[in-house]
Amino acid sequence: MRKLSKVFYITMSLIVLAVGYGALAPASFEAITTTIKTFVASSFGWYYMLLMTFMLALSIFFIFSPYGKIRLGKDTDRPEFSTVTWIAMLFSAGMGIGLVFYGAAEPLSHYAINPATAEPNTSTAFKESLRQTFFHWGFHVWAMYGVVALSLAFFQFRKGEPGLISSTLKPIFGKKMEGPWGTLVDVLAVFATAFGVATSLGFGAVQINAGLNYLFGFKIGITSQIIIIAVVTVLFVASAWSGLSKGIKYLSNTNLILALALLGFVIITGPTLLIFDMFTDSFGGYLGNIVQMSFRTSPLNEHNREWLNTWTIFYWAWWISWAPFVSMFIARVSKGRTIREFVTGVLVAPTLLGAIWFSAFGTTAIDFQKRGIADLAQASTELTIFEMFNLMPLSTFVSVFAVILIACFFITSADSATFVLGMQSTHGSLTPPNNVKLAWGITLSIISIILLSVNGLDALQNTIIIAALPFSFVMLLMIFSLLKALKAEAKIVKTKK
Repeated sequence: MRKLSKVFYITMSLIVLAVGYGALAPASFEAITTTIKTFVASSFGWYYMLLMTFMLALSIFFIFSPYGKIRLGKDTDRPEFSTVTWIAMLFSAGMGIGLVFYGAAEPLSHYAINPATAEPNTSTAFKESLRQTFFHWGFHVWAMYGVVALSLAFFQFRKGEPGLISSTLKPIFGKKMEGPWGTLVDVLAVFATAFGVATSLGFGAVQINAGLNYLFGFKIGITSQIIIIAVVTVLFVASAWSGLSKGIKYLSNTNLILALALLGFVIITGPTLLIFDMFTDSFGGYLGNIVQMSFRTSPLNEHNREWLNTWTIFYWAWWISWAPFVSMFIARVSKGRTIREFVTGVLVAPTLLGAIWFSAFGTTAIDFQKRGIADLAQASTELTIFEMFNLMPLSTFVSVFAVILIACFFITSADSATFVLGMQSTHGSLTPPNNVKLAWGITLSIISIILLSVNGLDALQNTIIIAALPFSFVMLLMIFSLLKALKAEAKIVKTKK
């Protein structure tokens, strides 16, 4: 533990306080965080919409600007991982488990339960459901991750700075980032990461529990969920212990293969022609309406505004809260790529994969609903996908396969998180000690177990969304700092020539 920084001890203390409050006074904790979250959503919705759109515009600028030729590393460096493995890592760490959790449930909700603007259960709602889902999981999200990751990778690999959020702000604040202000920035990033991943561990355990109950009658409750978290913790700590190039690499590749197999099964056994038609039509609609959707705040329509707060603005805050973790991981596995190659890959590959995924699962679920074969809209979010599989061939086998995929995504996300948390609490070390990763792995699991036991996951989710607001200002500073550094770097490159 000799390499531990102040960030580790300060963040652990804050985690103990927050989890202690959540465990001892869960009702009060949830009431306070819900009030603050509602205020943030209603008062800063316009800001989140503009911020995420700015990130997308900036990503497009980086792809086509002269900066695109600059390499994330020395000019002689080349990528550590193959393009397929790299995409698999982006996919797994970024949102893998969410695709399984919401793959059928979100489009179905936008179609049958509460559409954004259309009437429920109509053809208009069908098209809109996929378009909105693509929007929530598509270009804007990956642009934001990509820009933050680009800043981290540039300073870490091109300029030789430690792998810390605070290091990216040195062009603006200089040596101040090596003192208390830098520590504050890094503590905010680690706090958001720890709670964001702990929340996902909790939701992942709930869905695995629901799947095992549906398949084998495995009792739903805190005891079952503790067992699931304990088993997964052993697996992801073992993977983290084996290092980035072994554990996470092999797990990510396995995830991609399993996910593509499940996707292929749904496309072949589901309404195949309708899936391809809906993908083509809805993705075109997404691209055609992306500008209007990017700026929509519905100031004069209370119902539509409430929908935006519940879905789009919630998602934007949720993704921003995940930025320290996902972007740091993306940066870590992207050494040697050019800025153009990096931003294009991060922006396009996961967006297209996600769109095809939601088209297959969403269209299949909505088709069953529309034809009256089953009322899937009545199922809970975590059970929707299993209820859908129950209507398809090889239902038990495919449901078991889905549980295994969820567990693999679950392990990979936690594995990646312990690696990033280890980096952040050991002065940005590219190879954090195993005992530090072990400490974070156990901490994440304990947070999940305690808050599951007092039904505190909703309050925890609120906390993450609240934490996204201050971190969004850090992101803007990172962008300004990156642009300043790239301008100086371009001059250096020009001089060399």
